[in-house]
Amino acid sequence: MSTEQAAPAREILRWEDVGDAARDLALRIHESGFRPEIVVAIARGGLLVGGALAYALGVKSCGSINVELYTGVDTTLPEPLLLPPHLDGASLAGRRVLLADDVSQSGLTLKLAVEIIERMGAEVRTACFYTKPQTVFVPDWSWRDTDRWIVFPWSAEPPVTGVRGE
Repeated sequence: MSTEQAAPAREILRWEDVGDAARDLALRIHESGFRPEIVVAIARGGLLVGGALAYALGVKSCGSINVELYTGVDTTLPEPLLLPPHLDGASLAGRRVLLADDVSQSGLTLKLAVEIIERMGAEVRTACFYTKPQTVFVPDWSWRDTDRWIVFPWSAEPPVTGVRGE
């Protein structure tokens, strides 16, 4: 009998899937009648998602909000923390904002970002590539639901720490 544990099931998003995911989400957002004036991405994972959705929806006004919760694989802070630089709240007041992220895993990051943007006076809707079943905040639009560990193409490799060839 083996004492090795099987690797957890993984959902692998490939670069070629990113365009399909963004286009599918954009179509669903458009079909709903919501017309965002600004796309705000949750940094870091939502930056590529937000940019892709902004292009697909024809939205030129973009921004980001920096919220940290995950400090490593399966390690988190006790609660999400807003980091600088901060959004210009005056530019969001009275506007329709699409808040984008890569995954609503716990939902705490999305929940905090929505609360902050709503306090700035914006109407907010949310879109993620993935939603996990344990989330406390289900986005308005999600490309896929999964309980698997997600491997995103932009974070599949560790950060570059040295000079090439050393």
